[in-house]
Amino acid sequence: MNPSKKTMTLNLTEAEMHALEELSAKKELSKTALLRQALRLYQLIEKRLETGEKLFFEDEEKKEKSEVIIL
Repeated sequence: MNPSKKTMTLNLTEAEMHALEELSAKKELSKTALLRQALRLYQLIEKRLETGEKLFFEDEEKKEKSEVIIL
C-alpha cells in the first residue's frame, strides 16, 4: 500500500536550483528523489543529535576530525 502523497511548490534561488540539478545528474536521481533522500538524511541526523550523538567529518590523510554543528 502506497502512502498518500502531497504536492508542494518549492521556490529556489538560481544557485540552489543549479546545485539541485547538478547533484541529481551526478547521483542519477530525479530532483524529487534527491530532495526526498536529503530530507530522510536530515531527519536521521536530527534524531541522532537529539540522543546526544555527534556528527564528524574525518580527513583520514591528515588524521583530523571536524565536528559538524547543525543549528
